[in-house]
Amino acid sequence: MSSSDKSVEKRSKRKSKKQKDRYGGHTPLASNELTFLRKERPEVIFIGAGQYGDLPVTDRAKRVLSEYETVILPTPEVLEKMEDEQRTYAAILHVTC
Repeated sequence: MSSSDKSVEKRSKRKSKKQKDRYGGHTPLASNELTFLRKERPEVIFIGAGQYGDLPVTDRAKRVLSEYETVILPTPEVLEKMEDEQRTYAAILHVTC
């Protein structure tokens, strides 16, 4: 989701599904899923890591995210933080497995 145009797209897990076995059966958020950030340049990125915060983030994805202000929390908590956000943002929300 992007605050600039309010668009919502389904996460393409296909890009990182092959890493699933290394992360306890969870498909991690990988750097190749974050290429859109260079184009959008949000001021902040919200990552909703699932109901219990179980979405793994690869080391390479963490390096990409380190270039931005990033908030990674369980999805219900990150949604609360997004409600009052005034800056431009992108959000990746893990809502189901």
